[in-house]
Amino acid sequence: MNFDLTQEQEMIRKTIREFAREEVEPGALERDRTKEFPLEVFKKLAGLGMMGIPFSEEYGGAGADTISFAIVTEELSKACASTGITYSAHISLGGAPLYLFGTEEQKQKYLTPICTGESFGAFGLTEPNAGSDAGGTQTTAVETDDSWVINGNKCYITNASYANHLALTAITGKSGGKKEISAIIVPTDVKGFTVIDNYEKMGLHASNTTELVLEGVEVPKENLLGKRGNGFKQFLVTLDGGRIGIGAMAVGIAQAAFEKALQYSKERKQFGKTLSQFQVTQFKLADMAMKIELARNMVWKAAWLKDQGRPFSKEASMCKLYASEIAMEVADEAIQIHGGYGYMKEYHVERYLRDAKLLEIGEGTSEVQRMVISRLIGCQ
Repeated sequence: MNFDLTQEQEMIRKTIREFAREEVEPGALERDRTKEFPLEVFKKLAGLGMMGIPFSEEYGGAGADTISFAIVTEELSKACASTGITYSAHISLGGAPLYLFGTEEQKQKYLTPICTGESFGAFGLTEPNAGSDAGGTQTTAVETDDSWVINGNKCYITNASYANHLALTAITGKSGGKKEISAIIVPTDVKGFTVIDNYEKMGLHASNTTELVLEGVEVPKENLLGKRGNGFKQFLVTLDGGRIGIGAMAVGIAQAAFEKALQYSKERKQFGKTLSQFQVTQFKLADMAMKIELARNMVWKAAWLKDQGRPFSKEASMCKLYASEIAMEVADEAIQIHGGYGYMKEYHVERYLRDAKLLEIGEGTSEVQRMVISRLIGCQ
């Protein structure tokens, strides 16, 4: 077993860590207040060649691996979780389905702009009545002579306001009462397509979360992504990869919370001693550090398995579940260590808690992860 990062992975980590510290972190608190999307940050990330990091160079990507993607996501999320989720969704939900299931022509046309940063990546799955039960999809795509006509709604879609196109799921037929769900690539500027950005969220304020309304949206037949009727299978595969991104995000948030708590505990004095000199604080910090290390190892193992072409669904669910839950726990403990100051926005730690909560919900709730894991260990 070798736990060392490769030379390339180390270089990527060094580069993105410096970038996050200098370009992302300084504006994080203000963006949380103003809800301003970090567009300039992503223009600079595109300049660094980070926007298509795990995809082939022939499509404008960097030809790196999933571990590198996890490293970038962690470091961005440590500095600003809104930036982290924007990046994670851009790669794992926006780019990955095109890369995995697209034709060569579709990749050249739709994946390349995502890799170069000309367009953000987005994926239309969740609906008002289809959250954890993604099979409850109600959006329809009716086949005509040369096109698909799509009607329906999607909700909680990340990045859609800044995406030139996205893949979405729709019912393309029924057989024996069972829905045939397919994935279709839809340009966001086509007639009848409306993107609404007016959610009031608990956290991740600087990320773009939208509702999609499709009314008689018409796209060519060749915009079908993968095989007709395979949309359900395709998005399950997509979500497996996306869960590695969520796990990496959680590790980043937890690491940020831990570092703030450690720094504060060394500076704050009570009863004539710094907080870090009290054993109760030492034990809290020790537990936080241990859980973060375990979560990071789980994320990197899932990413490594994916890169080896081996099954990784169980490990992806495990890393997402564990990392998201310890991110909440570590952020909560960081607030407690800060005391009253932890409740104040200027100390950052309350933001970490608000941002971390979504990670227990998005891309499969903690309950869904336990269902997935129980099935994969042979319970069902």
